[in-house]
Amino acid sequence: MSGIKKFCICAICIAMCYVLPAAVHPLGWGQILSPLHIPVLVCGLVCGPFYGFTCGIVGPLLSSGLTGMPTMLALTSMLPELAAYGVLGGAFMRGVCTKSLLINVYLSLIPTMLLGRAIGALCKALYYTFGVFGVETLSISGLASTYFISTLPGIIVQLTLIPLLIVTLKEEKLIKVK
Repeated sequence: MSGIKKFCICAICIAMCYVLPAAVHPLGWGQILSPLHIPVLVCGLVCGPFYGFTCGIVGPLLSSGLTGMPTMLALTSMLPELAAYGVLGGAFMRGVCTKSLLINVYLSLIPTMLLGRAIGALCKALYYTFGVFGVETLSISGLASTYFISTLPGIIVQLTLIPLLIVTLKEEKLIKVK
């Protein structure tokens, strides 16, 4: 895929980082569905690590600046998590090579989501440790709940929607992925 096409897809994904949270947060589903994750993961998987990283940084900053979502405090752990999604998604997608695009997407998406959430949890733990979040107590169960349990509906949506979207875009010859 050409650099111009990757740039355009990245720009669309960055725009979706504004649109999806703006649509989901008023309903009270923001933290549950993790709407920023979808465009960043798609961008990384489709366009590669550089564009995925760019979307993972610029998208949340744009959304935060225009809508206040996520808050500046939330960005401290979300930016590393989302940047990791973009980079890891692109790197795994390049490294996985089966004959099935759907399998390639799942073999790239699942470890990306696990590692990205772990990076977000680690950053949040460090911020708590150094007092960025105040005097609140930090526990492994609290981090697990924040990153894996309370966001389970979002994880299910991501594991369903993203592979379907990528396979459909490829079948319609709108993107080129292996």
